[in-house]
Amino acid sequence: MRKSLFVIALSAFAVGSTACASKGYVNTQVGSTNKKVDTLSQSLEETQERTRQNEGKIGEVDQKAGQARTAADNAQKSANAADQKAAAADAKAAAAADAARMASAKADEVDKSTKRLVYEVVLSEDSGGFKFGNVNLPDEAKAQIDQLVSRVMADPKGAYFEIEGHTDNVGEKAINERVGLARAESVKRYLYEQHKIPLHRMNVVSYGEDRPIDGNKTAAARKANRRVVIRILV
Repeated sequence: MRKSLFVIALSAFAVGSTACASKGYVNTQVGSTNKKVDTLSQSLEETQERTRQNEGKIGEVDQKAGQARTAADNAQKSANAADQKAAAADAKAAAAADAARMASAKADEVDKSTKRLVYEVVLSEDSGGFKFGNVNLPDEAKAQIDQLVSRVMADPKGAYFEIEGHTDNVGEKAINERVGLARAESVKRYLYEQHKIPLHRMNVVSYGEDRPIDGNKTAAARKANRRVVIRILV
């Protein structure tokens, strides 16, 4: 009987010990879990705080970006307005320049219309002028030009020079027009470089083969047609 009671008591102690051990384990696990939850809660709060700070910074950046865009738009508007003003000024300047050229041309035309012919020199091949197909000014022609200029040297600025280039009818018409112009330009260049005649006081024109002196049927006639005519108006 006493042995049976001992066994029963021992069994009860064993069961009680096991129950105590299970409850302690659970308490340990719950505590650990609570610590993890607290840690996660703290980390979540810190993350939320950083998120709020970042959102604030992003808002500031967006605000600054908006201000920068507004400033850029205003600058572009100012640049466009400046471009429009510059274009208007250029248009006014161009119009003024055109008006000045027209006035100058009209003045030259009036000036020319009031002048009269006082001298005329013909630089033909017979008188030492241009040879066939040649556009370079010969020395004999230069001497004639020098004599012509010496006659009007008393008032060279008041003189107006008309220079005509002529050819015979040998060759193509377009080529003859270019040759006639080149001959007239040679005389103009000589007057400008040698005698300092102002360029605006000289006018050149090429008639090519269109104005022969006496046809082009003979060699003598063709030689006479190859010429430059200088007219001086004062």
